[in-house]
Amino acid sequence: MSEMGLVVVGAAGRMGQALIRAIHSIEGARLAGAIERPGSPFLGKDAGELAGVGAIGVAISDDPLPVFAKADGVLDFTVPAASVEFAGYAAQARIVHVIGTTGCTEADDAKIAAAARHATIVKSGNMSLGVNLLAVLVEQAARALDAADFDVEILEMHHKHKVDAPSGTALLLGEAAATGRGIPLAGNEVRVRDGHTGARPAGTIGFATLRGGSVVGDHSVMLAGTGETITLSHHAGDRAIFARGAVKAALWAHGKKPGLYSMRDVLGLS
Repeated sequence: MSEMGLVVVGAAGRMGQALIRAIHSIEGARLAGAIERPGSPFLGKDAGELAGVGAIGVAISDDPLPVFAKADGVLDFTVPAASVEFAGYAAQARIVHVIGTTGCTEADDAKIAAAARHATIVKSGNMSLGVNLLAVLVEQAARALDAADFDVEILEMHHKHKVDAPSGTALLLGEAAATGRGIPLAGNEVRVRDGHTGARPAGTIGFATLRGGSVVGDHSVMLAGTGETITLSHHAGDRAIFARGAVKAALWAHGKKPGLYSMRDVLGLS
């Protein structure tokens, strides 16, 4: 089987460079294109040199359509508006689209789901094996521990440059807890506490957000009962774990029928 040609969008960013390095190191994948925004100072530069793997003959472009047309898939950790646009292009090209972008609205998600009628899309708030296994454990724990006896609180910390909160991973874990409890997350979540809040509403799922320094991503889910607390946690020390997961997701999705998939599907944890 020939190598899967992958395009990295946002190629000059920290995550984009990590994706290029991951593609370079994983058998079965090759870099087929690299995209940056119009006006980027990195346009025309060799994507491999920028990522530190040496010249690979792939110049960074600002025109995704011809690049997508010659590729098998695209890896996307950008911003919601860009991901929606790229999903449309992936649908036109009928290729794989792996989305690690966070902060999408319901309207964004609806557009991405519509694109999945023609593109094979894998979308997740976190691409790492560890976090997706953690989500399964959180769901099981929330199901096993009665909501009347155990409160769920999710604590997350990221670097000071992260622009959305709670993180996509925190929301992924919140959805897992809600699924375990048999309730929707929407309407049962508490994201902000300030001032005289009163007692904690029973059955809600709380979120606490920390930002600072260069923290890649720390997440803890606490199930707090009377006299005991269970904590399930994950520490990310290197963006490479997300990049490797994204490449493996693309390889898994190659040849699959169009649709919207998650990392649980990729890892066989559904």
